[in-house]
Amino acid sequence: MNTPPSPSAAERTDGTSVRIGALVPLSRPGWVEAGQHLLAGLELATREVNDAGGIGGRPLELVVRDTAADPLRAAETVDELARTGVAALAGEYHSVVARAAAARADALGLPFLCSSAVLDALTDQPTEWVARLAPAQSHGWRIYADFLFGAGHRRIAVAAQPSVYWTSGIRILRDCLAARGGTFIELDMVELDPADVCDQLVENRATALLLLVGHPEPAVSIVKSVRRDQRLAEILIGAPAGQPECTEWEKLLGDDGTAIPFLRYLPERLGPLGARVEAALRERLGGAPSFVAFEGYDTVTVLADLLRSHGADRARIAASWPRVAVEGTRGQIRFSRTPGISVRQWAWAPVQVVDRDPAEPGRFRILHTG
Repeated sequence: MNTPPSPSAAERTDGTSVRIGALVPLSRPGWVEAGQHLLAGLELATREVNDAGGIGGRPLELVVRDTAADPLRAAETVDELARTGVAALAGEYHSVVARAAAARADALGLPFLCSSAVLDALTDQPTEWVARLAPAQSHGWRIYADFLFGAGHRRIAVAAQPSVYWTSGIRILRDCLAARGGTFIELDMVELDPADVCDQLVENRATALLLLVGHPEPAVSIVKSVRRDQRLAEILIGAPAGQPECTEWEKLLGDDGTAIPFLRYLPERLGPLGARVEAALRERLGGAPSFVAFEGYDTVTVLADLLRSHGADRARIAASWPRVAVEGTRGQIRFSRTPGISVRQWAWAPVQVVDRDPAEPGRFRILHTG
C-alpha cells in the first residue's frame, strides 16, 4: 500500500484525545433524521468507549461535521479533518456524498469506515483505505427484487430522478427483472408530474411502482396521487431506499404511507448487545432507532477496537481492516474483498424488506429476509 505521510500520534490527538472525524447529514437537503440517528449511534458508542477507559487511557473524541448531502462540502471537510490530525473518518449516509468523501480519504491516506452508504462503486479503483459496514446496493436491492417476484409482480415501474445512486438502482433492478422475464417501466420525474405517473401506470398495466426519488418531495406527492387514483387501488408502492422508515414520512402521509415496502438492515431478533444498545438509543432519540443508528454504533465499535490494537497511526489502521473480528449490534463484523466492490466490505449485514403496518402505522412488519 502506498502510504502518504502521516502526522505523529501526538499531533493527531493534540496530546490529549484520540480523534475520529464524523461525517453526518444534519441539515437540508440532507436526510436530517437519518443523520440524527447516525450521530446518536456514533455518540453512544463513543461514550461507552470512554466509560470503559478510552483508548489506552486517552479519551476518544468525535469531531462532527455536517455534510448537508453535499459531495463538494464533504470532500472539503475530509481535507480539513485530515489537516487537523484525526486518526480516521467515520459515518455518512448519502451514497453520493460518501463516494466523494471516500475519494478524498483514499487520496490523502486517511482510513474511512463508511457507516451507511450503499453505492457499490464507492471508489473508482480498489482501495485499502476505505471499509464499509452497510450492504452494497447490488446485494440489498437484489433481495428486494426477490421479494417483488415472490409477491407475484412482473410489470414493475420506477419513478426516478437523475442521480448516480438512482441510476445504479435502476440498473440492478432492470437486470434482476430481465433475468426472470419481467417488464421494467422507467418513468422520468424530470418530465412527469405525479398525475402523469398515474396515467403511465394505468397505460403500462404496472402492478408495482418503486419510488427512486427524493424525500419528502416528490415522493410524498407521488404517493398521495397514486393512493387517490381509484384505477390504481391494487398497485403496490415500494421504496427500496427506505424513505418510509422516517417519522416525517408517517407525519406527512399518515395511512397513505403504510404498506410501502422498504429495505432495512436489522436481524429478525437482536442479540443481547443489540437489545441493550437499542434500549439506550431509544432513550437517546425519544423513539425507536432506525438501522442507521445501529450502523453508527457499530462504526465506532470497530474503530475503537482497531485503535486499541494498532494505535492511531493511519497506515496501520487501514492495513488492519482484514483482521477485524468485532461483535457488533447485528452480528460479528469482518471485512473482506467482495467481487465488484472496490472497498473492504462487511459481507453482509442482515437484510429485511419491511413496511409500516396499516393497522398500526408505528409498527413495522417483516415481509422478507435475505
